[in-house]
Amino acid sequence: MILLNFGHPLTEEHVQRIEELTGRKIQQIQDVNSQIDPGKKLAPQVVEIVDKLSYTSREWQTLPILINPPSLNVIGAVLLAELHGRMGYFPPIVRLRPVPGALPPRFEVAEVINLQEVRDQARRRRD
Repeated sequence: MILLNFGHPLTEEHVQRIEELTGRKIQQIQDVNSQIDPGKKLAPQVVEIVDKLSYTSREWQTLPILINPPSLNVIGAVLLAELHGRMGYFPPIVRLRPVPGALPPRFEVAEVINLQEVRDQARRRRD
């Protein structure tokens, strides 16, 4: 599995937990700079970020990809829309959470969310 990390750096502990939750080995972690210029339109900047990954259309649709989204929610929302368009489905994402009482602050893997499943279930609730 390929982990595209648009967020904060991941530790070996994070990677091990993700592998436990998914039952799959992470073959590659690609750290992606998701910093944007707040003075410019967001969508074109996200397209540029994703374009830099240089995957072909076929690779986007066939590679086993997991996403650690950026911390800034609006970037994450636009990123997921862009990835859905390229992949044909919503990719699974990693959710991190703060470790209570940890000093200095640190995060742990809370869950891996199957966004396509979330979408499919929501579709059944549509009137």
